[in-house]
Amino acid sequence: MNASAPRVLVIDDEMQIRRFLDIGLRAEGYHVLQAATAAEGLALAATQSPDLVILDLGLPDREGHEVLAELRQWSTVPVLMLSVRDAEREKVRALDNGANDYVTKPFGIQELMARVRALLRTRATASVGGMTPRYDDGHLSVDLARREVALDGTPLALTRKEYAVLALLLGHSGRVVSQQQLLREVWGATHVQDTHYLRIVVGRLRQKLGDDPAAPRWLKTEPGVGYRFVGVSGAAE
Repeated sequence: MNASAPRVLVIDDEMQIRRFLDIGLRAEGYHVLQAATAAEGLALAATQSPDLVILDLGLPDREGHEVLAELRQWSTVPVLMLSVRDAEREKVRALDNGANDYVTKPFGIQELMARVRALLRTRATASVGGMTPRYDDGHLSVDLARREVALDGTPLALTRKEYAVLALLLGHSGRVVSQQQLLREVWGATHVQDTHYLRIVVGRLRQKLGDDPAAPRWLKTEPGVGYRFVGVSGAAE
């Protein structure tokens, strides 16, 4: 196998589907990674840096929608959703939550391969690659794949919203993330005007991090726009 071949991660609990995709993808020259559960798939996504993820909606340990949402907290890798669910609402939900394509089972292998090629072409020309799953500057340590945050070696107990805001800002480290984007991705599209929710969560997050808003070490406010993670460059792994 060519070491530079694109890496495709298949997350599907059906062995027959994984085997079918493995044969088809390898025949096209891809390197294939396989996972039968959400936990295994997220671990491989964090450690193996796939170029594309094929994700089934019906996994035994977690919904595919949940896996997609968690993956999107720290990665921009193209995701092709695969499911027997053909209802329009399922497709819309997946695409709105960050999926790049949606294919229903049963599917034709040639059509699927064409979609894979299209997504990989898009990734190759994109200016933004996958976001790093880890950050450690010697004081603040964040492992997005494990959902673990520690300050000076002591684990921090963050709420789901606090963690989601930190993960989103870290995933776009050095870049401003607008209030509307944070609200939409953490609270949902119906809350894009509820900026007080965001102020409260950021305030609590800063308290737990011991981050002074007047001289921020990690979370910088961009007045009237949003927030930016300003940690030490090079601390990401």
